[in-house]
Amino acid sequence: VSGRFYPGSHDALSTEIDELSGNADKLGPFSIEADEELLALISPHAGYVFSGTVAASAFNVLRKIKDKKRIFLIGSSHTSFYNAASVYYEGSYLTPLGKVKIDHETAASLLVHDDVFEFHREAHIQEHSLEVQLPFLQKALHNDFMIVPILLGSHSKEVVEKLAVVLQPYFGIRDNIFIVSTDLSHYPSYNDAMKIDKLTVDAVCSNDPEKFLEQIHSNDTRQIPNLSTSMCGWTSTLTLLYLTQAMEGISYRPILYQNSGDVALYGDKHRVVGYQSIAVLIKKKDKNTGFRLSEDEKKALLTIARTSIRENLDKGHKASSSLSISESLNRPLGAFVSLYVDGDLRGCIGRISTDDALYKTVERMSVASASSDSRFNPIRKDELDRMKIEISILTPLKKINSPDEIVPGKHGIMIRKDYTSGTFLPQVAQKTGWDALELLSQCSDRKAGLGRDGWKDAELFTYEALIFSDIKDQST
Repeated sequence: VSGRFYPGSHDALSTEIDELSGNADKLGPFSIEADEELLALISPHAGYVFSGTVAASAFNVLRKIKDKKRIFLIGSSHTSFYNAASVYYEGSYLTPLGKVKIDHETAASLLVHDDVFEFHREAHIQEHSLEVQLPFLQKALHNDFMIVPILLGSHSKEVVEKLAVVLQPYFGIRDNIFIVSTDLSHYPSYNDAMKIDKLTVDAVCSNDPEKFLEQIHSNDTRQIPNLSTSMCGWTSTLTLLYLTQAMEGISYRPILYQNSGDVALYGDKHRVVGYQSIAVLIKKKDKNTGFRLSEDEKKALLTIARTSIRENLDKGHKASSSLSISESLNRPLGAFVSLYVDGDLRGCIGRISTDDALYKTVERMSVASASSDSRFNPIRKDELDRMKIEISILTPLKKINSPDEIVPGKHGIMIRKDYTSGTFLPQVAQKTGWDALELLSQCSDRKAGLGRDGWKDAELFTYEALIFSDIKDQST
């Protein structure tokens, strides 16, 4: 849509974005507190003459951070309908400001989940909602990023819930940010839009998916003249709400609201479209490195892991729980969950670091490990009785300068370079007998994809783990 939704030349586009950014700062200056971290943004997607100032207000927040390398762009298709989410995984996008790289590896890995992800080339080619975000990203991050472009073609709540489960392991990772593309009300009068958009935004900021759905339905029943929808990207917004609903310390903070009637030259106050930018933030927590768990706390986490997997397979059945969540289980610590069936590994997914409570991390990683590890078939219901669970609770990362600082069997390692990273848990060395150099070579090659010597000019980190399981005589 270059030349239609935004200027078609490099200089004109760059100048317009700079002007929009300056206008946005004057209308709605926004700051992130020192104890907050940005997880996601909601931005509109109309032509820049109409929604550009509101979009710029969202990306001005990102300009001040500049540490995001992987952008998950989520939009709802305006032209194509398919009962899935489409992820574009080939080539790159192109704007007058240059090429935008696609994270091919991540995008292709999502297609393994063929119960929710498909590839619909034409849907992306015809769609503007993702494309119009790209020039703002290019100016904010100076092209030092990659995108994972996801386009929802369904109005099914079930598809959205599945999508959120698959995306959960990527959400909240330091280098990642999710950008949801949506406009608000379509075609009511100016005053009606102000009222209905306020109700919709308040529902989004409640961080409650059910409340949001109820408000969207309520808007539709109000019989507001000319209202065709109160949010065109409601499925994309619902995906974000499913990702954040159970996270502690989350806040949805509105940045700037306008509608097309506010545009001096072109605004028609009889039929308008509403636009709102929103930042999704999380409170940082004190990461205490020392920790111990009692036997009861270990059993509680194992119960949480098994119950969450069973509930996911039961398609939404929620079992009652009388588990007591202790202070230790509320600490923000990373965790990996490994699943074995008949002694064979069938899933292992986790987070190295997180601001989530430990028990919440175990809950989410258990579901992800059972359903979203692309190396294995998902765990089936008939395998649950033969499934064994191993949980590794991780201390925060410690940066190191030499392999000599690694103690195999005690330390887990992480290698990070540019957009890629890889990790080995401490038990890898215990099972293989590899020394520090071999651990680094294997992790660099097999996990980070950097080749056996790639670790030599990468960032190196260690961490420790408390490992326990429900496998008899193997709890430590």
